[in-house]
Amino acid sequence: MPRGLFADDALPLYERTAKQLLDDLRATAAHPGDRLPSERALATRYAVSRVTLRAALADLESRGIVRPSSTRGWFVADLDQLPEPPAATTAEATPQVQGLADFARVNGLTPSSRVLSAAVRPATVSEAEDLRIAPGADLFELHRLRFLDGLLVVLEHNRLPLAACPALAETDFNSASLYATLRAANPPQTPRVADYSCEARHPTPREMELFEIGDTMPMLVATTLTFNQAGRPIELTVQVYRGDRYRFRASITNPA
Repeated sequence: MPRGLFADDALPLYERTAKQLLDDLRATAAHPGDRLPSERALATRYAVSRVTLRAALADLESRGIVRPSSTRGWFVADLDQLPEPPAATTAEATPQVQGLADFARVNGLTPSSRVLSAAVRPATVSEAEDLRIAPGADLFELHRLRFLDGLLVVLEHNRLPLAACPALAETDFNSASLYATLRAANPPQTPRVADYSCEARHPTPREMELFEIGDTMPMLVATTLTFNQAGRPIELTVQVYRGDRYRFRASITNPA
């Protein structure tokens, strides 16, 4: 879910954890090659789950700050110096690629989901073109109803290349976060950029049944193609929102 962010406490939990860890590395004058504490110890220190901790480490790895060893844990990367923290600002930052679970945590809401269907199937030619995979390649397809504080907000249809994260096929997305699962993949798949479009239309009969609405309620349909840290598309999603339960905001900048 693209969204403008204003302060550190508005960041997803994994990004706040990454920032805390980076601050600690600076405070202790860490050097390239220094070994980090175990994932279990770090998760305990920052009071987060192992999944969130791994997503934070993957974020730092993608920025060249830490590196993993398959048998020995995590190490400070071989850098001349750790990057300086960005200057603080109260102005709205660049909109973030953010999942509904991230959005809910930031705003003190309780997210929940009900999976309607989840399956692996061959990608169509159109899907393969969007996701830059071969036609017929394994595609993970997920249909879910998404709730905030028990209220149905969005009907979501996700399609992802299974090769990017094989764990998708084995994960229960009634409770799991899709983006957390991607960040915990090996190698991590960190959503970085999204092409986003939104349009209004009338509800379909199926949508009227699921949302318990009449045909006069407008629906807002958002289509997103999300790219990972390497610039590869990893998610094609269509989200259908009740028109009275969704608002999209963006910051528009006039280049110099």
